[in-house]
Amino acid sequence: MEWSLTHFWLILALVLSLAELTSGVLLLLALGIASALTAVLAYIGLPFEWQLVGMGIFSGVLVPVAIRWIRPRFSPKGVAYGTTGTGVEHGRRYRTLIRDFDRASGIKVNGDFYRLRVESTGGTELSEGTEVLFKHFDGTTAVVEPITHTEQ
Repeated sequence: MEWSLTHFWLILALVLSLAELTSGVLLLLALGIASALTAVLAYIGLPFEWQLVGMGIFSGVLVPVAIRWIRPRFSPKGVAYGTTGTGVEHGRRYRTLIRDFDRASGIKVNGDFYRLRVESTGGTELSEGTEVLFKHFDGTTAVVEPITHTEQ
């Protein structure tokens, strides 16, 4: 059996599509589909340069489509993945939690637990259910300020 560019593009499509199973962002799947479409260009006999142009065009169309329109359909409603730590939480109110295994005080942001530190006192312990105002992240620590009744 003689290997051709069609085989190369199909193998690349298979490898990229299988690699998508490890990432889940649909980027590699879009590139895999673009490679499969480029295999069609190779099969009809276009030169390699035009195959590369085709791969670029297919990728340029399929990647934004996959990320902007298809991927949001696979995400649960109300969860803004990839925004934690970008500042969108600033000024939001949270209730403190106590983690079971180490009794650490913290808050949950987008479903993830973050230990807390009080901005004014530097303390790291608050009772469970205390309402706090989120200020910013310091590494993986949420810097908060307890809300007093006068602030409400």
